[in-house]
Amino acid sequence: MAWLMFAFLSAALLGFYDVFKKKALRGNAVIPVLFLNTIFCSCIFLPFILFSAFTHVLDDNMFYVPVSDWSVHKYIVLKSCIVLSSWVFGYFSMKHLPITIVGPINATRPVMVLVGAMLVFQERLNVWQWAGVLLAIFSLWMLSRSGKREGIDFKHNKWVVSLLLAAILGAVSGLYDKYLMAGIADSGVGLNRMVVQSWYNIYQMGMMGAMMLLIWLPTRKHTTPFHWDWSIIMISVFLSIADFVYFYALSKPDAMISIVSMIRRGSVLVSFLFGAMIFHEKNLKAKALDLFFVLLGMIFLYIGSK
Repeated sequence: MAWLMFAFLSAALLGFYDVFKKKALRGNAVIPVLFLNTIFCSCIFLPFILFSAFTHVLDDNMFYVPVSDWSVHKYIVLKSCIVLSSWVFGYFSMKHLPITIVGPINATRPVMVLVGAMLVFQERLNVWQWAGVLLAIFSLWMLSRSGKREGIDFKHNKWVVSLLLAAILGAVSGLYDKYLMAGIADSGVGLNRMVVQSWYNIYQMGMMGAMMLLIWLPTRKHTTPFHWDWSIIMISVFLSIADFVYFYALSKPDAMISIVSMIRRGSVLVSFLFGAMIFHEKNLKAKALDLFFVLLGMIFLYIGSK
């Protein structure tokens, strides 16, 4: 099951992506950081689009991007809207919340994916999966108690609400990925993974460019100023590789989105560790216990999904 190995690799890369994202956003303007992220991601994949369209260099290669018409691109535009909405909420919450809280909350996304699969695809949860769902809910309650010690009220903190919205939209994106990658025989669209990853970055760059012009530039003197940080480039590098490996895993016929989603949330281990070592965040013992219950819930989901 090679797709499992790629899922674990994607999880590790996502952990570093979160760390660099936290570093880049410290005391920095969110919208320009996100805009630059979409530019650098687009620059990574634009050569694959051009070489595929105008040369034969990438023919029969895993980086080949087939030329597609609007019947394909309309699905990718929708994916771009979903992902970008999740990113906007996620970036703002990452800027204002400790990474040791952001990571465990994001790790509950597989629960949302399972619940979404139950509602959208009429899948039924077994006893193990229900146990995983309940453990995830319990871990969120424990995280809310840990957050109060740092003055973060989960019920009234807008950044926590923003983070939960990012997680929900991320789960929607995961379910949509399953629909896009699945073959037509499996009630999916059967899109090429490189077409999806390459073009959704391009579309996101255009959308973020509009946000820069219409939202950030007119108000930039009254908000947090932007400053350059080299970690912004590393955000794009680690995200692009993590997503490439993720889509490659999903393209395998036997890949299961529920398990891939769970494994990818293992990125919380990397971000939590760096949150303690680099950002010197507080109340780590209590948060480590919260994280334990999140991971235990993921194990239960993994057992129930096999």
